[in-house]
This record gives sequence, C-alpha cells and structure tokens, in this order.
Amino acid sequence: MSVPQLNDEHRGEEILAVLDTAFGELLAADPAAFRVKFRKMAASAFAFYRGTASLFYHDLDSENAGRGGGRTYSGPFLDERTSRVWIHGDLHAENFGTYMDSNGRLVFNVNDFDEAYVGPFTWDLKRFAASMALIGYAKALSDEQIGELVTVYATAYRERIHALATGAKSDEVPPFTLDTAQGPLLDALRDARSLTRFGLLDSMTEIRDFERRFAAGGGAVELDAATRYKVLAAFDGYLETLPDASLARPDSYRVKDVVGRRGIGIGSAGLPSYNILLEGHSDALENDVVIYIKQAQTPAVSRHITDPAVREYFRHEGHRTVISQRALQAHADPWLGWTELDGSGQLVAEVSPYAVDLDWGDIDDPEEIALVVADLGRATATMHAAADDTSGESLVPFSTERAIDAAIAADEESLVPLLVDFAHDYGARARADHQTFLDLFRNGRIPGL
Repeated sequence: MSVPQLNDEHRGEEILAVLDTAFGELLAADPAAFRVKFRKMAASAFAFYRGTASLFYHDLDSENAGRGGGRTYSGPFLDERTSRVWIHGDLHAENFGTYMDSNGRLVFNVNDFDEAYVGPFTWDLKRFAASMALIGYAKALSDEQIGELVTVYATAYRERIHALATGAKSDEVPPFTLDTAQGPLLDALRDARSLTRFGLLDSMTEIRDFERRFAAGGGAVELDAATRYKVLAAFDGYLETLPDASLARPDSYRVKDVVGRRGIGIGSAGLPSYNILLEGHSDALENDVVIYIKQAQTPAVSRHITDPAVREYFRHEGHRTVISQRALQAHADPWLGWTELDGSGQLVAEVSPYAVDLDWGDIDDPEEIALVVADLGRATATMHAAADDTSGESLVPFSTERAIDAAIAADEESLVPLLVDFAHDYGARARADHQTFLDLFRNGRIPGL
C-alpha cells in the first residue's frame, strides 16, 4: 500500500476517532477494563496492532477510496466472488493454536474467530503479512529477511489453495496433527496433549458437599438471583442452537454452577461474560465441562462492508461469530453455539482444556521462523477453502478455493510483491502509530480514561 504522509497530530486525532467508534460505548461503561487493555497495547507495536483491527480496516478503506474504489472493493485479485468470502478478520501471527475437534483429534490451526465476517480474502493475507513485519522487526530481522518470510507465507498459501482447488486428496493436504506437524507446531500439540480436563477443573473449581462448584476468586464474580436466572434462561436458548450430534446425552446439560466474569484482555475488555459448570459425559467429577457465555462484539470488518445481503444474514453478533467459525473451521467445537442475553447476541463455547497458542517467544532462528510461517500459510489456505459451498451456509454459495485460485492464476507474479510491499509499509505505519498511541495515552489524551 502507499502510506499517506500524516503529521503526528493529525494521525493522533484519526487514531482517537477510530478507537472511539470501535470502543466508545464499552469504554464509557467500564473504563477500568480499558485502562488494562490499553496498557497491554502500549507494551509493544505488535500488541498495539493486535488491539487495533478497527484502525487497520479504516486504513484499508482509505486506501481503497484513494484508488477511486468507493464502496466497491477493487484491487488485485478481487472480483465479485473473491471480495465476498468468509474471512477470519483478525489474522495475525498469534491467532493460531491447538484445539480438540469434534472427532476428538488434537489439531493445530487458526483460532479466535471473534472478528470473522464476509469480505475480500486479501484482507486476511495483508493483516497476517503486516503482523510478520512487526514480529520480524522485534526480533531484529532485516527488511530483506522480513520480505523473505512474507514470500514464504504467500508462496505456501498459493500452493495449498491451488492443491485444494484442483482436488488434492486429504492425505496430500493433511491437517496439522500429532502425526503430521513439525517444529513449534508439534511442540504446541504435545503441550496440549499433556493438559487434562482435571487440570482445568482444578484451577477453576472445588468439591463442596460431594459436588463440584466454582471456586471463589480468580476473577469469578458471584451472581445475584435475578442475573443467575437470566443467564440460565440464555443457556436454555443456547441449547436450541447446537447441532443434533452435540446432544448425545441430555443429562450432560445439567447445570451445576454459574459465575460471572469480566473481560480485561486485549480483545475482551469491557465485555460481560459468564462461566457455566455442566455435568460431564459420566457421573465422574473429573468429566465436568466449563462453558462460557460472552457478549459478542461488532467485528471491525463489518464497518467497511456495506452489502445488505451480508448484514441481514446474521441475527446478531453471537449468531454471526458462530456461523462464521463453523464455516471457517472444519470440525468445530461441538459446544459452539449462540444465544441472547439482555438484548445482545452472545457467543457460547467450551473453556477448552486443550488450548495452547503458538508461542513466538522462543522462535528466533530465521530458518525455523520460515518453516513455521510456511505452515501458517497452508493453514490460512485450508481455512479459506473450508468456507465455501460445502459449509451449509447460503451466504457464500461457491467454491472459495476455486475462486481464489482462479483470481491468483490471472496475475500469478503479483501476489508476493503485493504482500511484501504491504508488510513493510504497514509495519512501519503500525510502529509509528504505536508511538503516537503511547504518547496520547500517557498524556491523558484518550477521552474517558
């Protein structure tokens, strides 16, 4: 992208306006949570980038308008189909990790679908590429090395999309499992395998009067009777959204306890949430299940997609998050569903005992980074390919991988330079924006804090 030159004051005002649009109401309701969120964002340019998907899409929108695109998203590789596919929406280098799929298999793949929506597939690729520029810069890699890593990612993505589009057999494009993964991805899967449901339960609950209950402290908030009633009513509504395969043992849905929680992370600041303890698949106490209900957020992408067919497809943000995740993630969490609480859409899923995020802290060797990045490119392609005419959703009624493959094939040599140039340009912008944000925050310029 070509980054317009803005003076610090003008850019600062622009950042404040975007943050107010994205977080203004939540910040006003819970400024303490946002002080925590913003201090985490202040820690590094990458943390700032993670917390400002809204700013990223604002800038992409401005770039599109600068090309004369208006409200129609034009640009390389984008046509009527490839500008309207299921996308992750916040595809940065830390949004990958492990999960136990509905077949009981540990898989390493893309995670955290809170920002998922329908839009141009290149937006996912650009967001990931810029995140690699920030990680590479923090690890003191040269611009040339960063460019090589983005090239590796783009090439792996391209090759996997083409393989999927041309009917590759499952054993030729296997998922990342304990049998197929390597390096840090395999390490994450092995770490996940060493975890247990009992370990999770032990960290959140205790046995009282021969029954498991949530333990006090650790962020748990006791609910009054009225709130508890509302949460349980929302839980009943959630059960109706589960696929039939998830209802194998009805008494598995017996509620044992409910507590409130308050989100204070980079992505969940100010969003009310609740944990529910359920009877497991047997009477044994170590099989109990913890699920969470949290208010779903408005995805940053949606503010820049005006297609009424997309907007009207979703009942609310909880429904949007779940439908998007089911489309993008093969064999999604069987506990994944939605409900409503106090008029707001809610996301419901299991607090998984087997979730381990990719840890970039010890991945420093450029050759090892390149191997990881190639696998993440393949994972991205697999995610985009899952979200098509076989997902059961009518919003994207065509083969995503074939549409993307055809679009790239029409301009084969341009994908790598497009992403490399964008990574360098937006990485530099994000580092400058982080410093601007830091100065605004520490000097009391963010309204409401």
